[in-house]
Order: sequence, then C-alpha cells, then structure tokens
Amino acid sequence: MSVEDHHRNALYLIAALCMIFMTMILALQPIYLRSVLNIPLEDAGAINANVQVLTEIMDLLVIGYLGYLSDIYGRTKVVFYGFILAGIAALIIPFSLEVGAVMGVSGLAIFYLMRVFMSLGTTAVWPQLAAAGGDFSTPHNRAKLMANMAFMMAFGATLVYGILMQLPKYAGLTVSMLLIPLVAFVGAWLSRKILVDVATRYEEEEIPWRKVWQLVKRDRRLRLTFMSAFASRNDMVLVGLFLMLWFVYFADVVGMSHEEAAARGGMTVALIGLVILLSIPFWGWFIQRYGRIPALALGLFFSSSGFMAMFFVVNPYDWGIFIPAVLLAIGQAGTLLAPQVLTVDLSPSSMRGTVLGAFNTVGGIGIIFFVQIGGFLFDLFGPYAPFVFTGVGNLLIMLYAITLLKSEREPVETDLDALVVDDSLDMTQSK
Repeated sequence: MSVEDHHRNALYLIAALCMIFMTMILALQPIYLRSVLNIPLEDAGAINANVQVLTEIMDLLVIGYLGYLSDIYGRTKVVFYGFILAGIAALIIPFSLEVGAVMGVSGLAIFYLMRVFMSLGTTAVWPQLAAAGGDFSTPHNRAKLMANMAFMMAFGATLVYGILMQLPKYAGLTVSMLLIPLVAFVGAWLSRKILVDVATRYEEEEIPWRKVWQLVKRDRRLRLTFMSAFASRNDMVLVGLFLMLWFVYFADVVGMSHEEAAARGGMTVALIGLVILLSIPFWGWFIQRYGRIPALALGLFFSSSGFMAMFFVVNPYDWGIFIPAVLLAIGQAGTLLAPQVLTVDLSPSSMRGTVLGAFNTVGGIGIIFFVQIGGFLFDLFGPYAPFVFTGVGNLLIMLYAITLLKSEREPVETDLDALVVDDSLDMTQSK
C-alpha cells in the first residue's frame, strides 16, 4: 500500500494526541499527589521521582519486544492496543482513593499501579510512531517528515501546559484528569481507521538483539545516538516533573494556592514547549542542510547551557527563569529530532522497530538514572539540582559528538539510499 497525504496527516495527529496524553498526566501528577493523596513536601521529590522510575523500569522490560512485535505484526496493531490499555488505566486513576478503599489498599498504591499500565500503553505507541515516520519517508525527506512529527508532538505538549493546565482552576482536577482517557481512545480510533503499515515485515522468529548490538558496535554514529538518548531523552520528563514540582511546592512560600501554582508552572512549561515548537522547523532545515551530527552537537550545547543555568534560579516565579528555559527548549528540539533521524537512517528497514526499541530502551535507562538521582538531589540540595545534573550529562555527550564531526561521514544522499535498500549489517558501517 502506498503512503498518501492523509496517512501522513493521521500520523502527525496521532503523535500530537500521544504527547497530550503523556504530558497531561505528568503535569497533573504533582498536584494530584499533593491535593488528593496529601503527599507532604518533604517526600514530594522522592515520591514523584519514584513513580516515574517505576514506570520506566516496567517500560524497559517491554519496549524492545514491542518494537520487535511491530516489525512482525505491523505498527498499527501495536499502537491501537497500546492506546486502549493506557486509556483504561487513565480512566481509573482519578478514582484511586475510592478503588483503593474497595480493594483494601492505599490510594497511592492504586495510583502507582495505574501509572505503570498507562506507561506500558504509551510505550506501545510513541516508539512505533517514530518507526512509522521512518517507514513513511525516504532519506531525502526524512528530516522534514520527522520534523513535522516532532512539531506536532511539541504542539501537543504546548497545548497541555498553555491551555489544558488551566482547567483545574475552572473545571476541577477530576474533570481535567478524565480528559486524558478520552484522548487515548480517540488516538486508538484514528490508528485503527486511518494509519497504515507499509514496512517490510521481519520474518525471523528470534528477536534480533545480536544484530542490533552489531550495528551499534560497528558504527560510532549509532553509538552517539544511543548515548544521546541516554543523556537527553529525559529532558522534557525532567522539566515536566521537577519544574512543576518546584512551582507547586514553592507556592506555600509565596502564599499561592496549588491550583494557581500549577497554572503558573504550566505557563512556564508552555513557553518551553512553544520555543521547541517554533525551533523545530529550523532544526529540520539545519539537519538537512548541515547534517545530523552537527545538529546533535549544537542541540546538546544549547540544552546543557540551559539546564546548568538553572543553578542561578532561586524563585521559579521570577522572570529570570525564562532565560535558561528558552536555552534548554532550543536545545531540546535539536536533541529530540537529530538522534532519531540518524538512528532511523542507520536502521535496516525490516528491523527499524527493533532498533528503535533498543534506542528507546537506552533512553529509558537514562530517564531512570537522571530522574531517580534528580529526585534525591531535589530533596537534598534544592530544586535546581536535577537540572544542573542533567546539563552536565548533556555536556559530556556534546564533547563526544564534537570528536565525530571530522572523523565520521554523514549518512546523506546516495549513502542513505544504500542504507535503506540494503538491510545487511555491512552497509551500516562507518566509512
């Protein structure tokens, strides 16, 4: 089946819906834990981080296998069932206290469990959307198509923090949280009715982990993308979690309600999303014009600068927070797009889902590493600490990327055509 414009448009819309789903629960989590489950300030950093780390650990157990399943059975089936699972779990979460009372467990335990199921569901969705983006594109238009996808994902996140996070003030927290499963079910319907599978199916029964390892082992460019996934995939998770946490718990200091704090924090994160949104077209052009590796190095530079500049922020309600916020947003757009494009370029078409599954597994390990340590640093040193820690990690990967600028060839034009047509491992070696 050929790919038509309405298939690409459906892919863009589903990407936006997936990001709305993922971002909204992350944004509402601190206020839900504080206002409904009554989590105290001194435990806030560790508990919010533990929720995120628990979901990431569970994701790590399945993300690679789900990529393999998408290579075997197609992207659309995996995406559809992922949305259904996530939607059902999201429907239960607002009633965690009531469900816990019926089952004889704490509301926090039900919240943890449903967050795990939500995360498992979305893990079946967003990696396969990236793989579908590779399936729907050629080496010549891949940067543009994946930039469009990233634009829609950033638009979804911006919509959450700029508009939807104002809902708790007017409609209440429960109504706001019930919007989340609705988004998931709409995504499931679109994936079933409009999205198509066009990739070559992987026919071997054994999961090709050894082949993926050989790809990474032989190509330093692919190692760079995996390192970038480890260090920078957590960036927006970190911002969404710890920045909102900073606003909600600093509200007591400035005499503001938690709902008002969530709205103010949402506006700040919305600014970050807006800057990402506006800079993604630039990064798409930059990648196509100057290459994947230079774009990745530059993105890491902006990202590390913004995160480390958070050290100078004391009050998140002051205007000074916008300078590092803008810097890290510009960098995040580059580190979101460039590694994914390069990974797709270097992945055999019949193994694309599996390779991206491994890529995202490494990113999940990075999220666990940075969020777990960030939670302890938040409680031990202050709200700025997780951001500085992440900035140092991005800086180290940037230095490695710089060493590859002259020694590694960019996989562009005819070189990329060979990579896409030939699935053999030898075609992916650096030359």
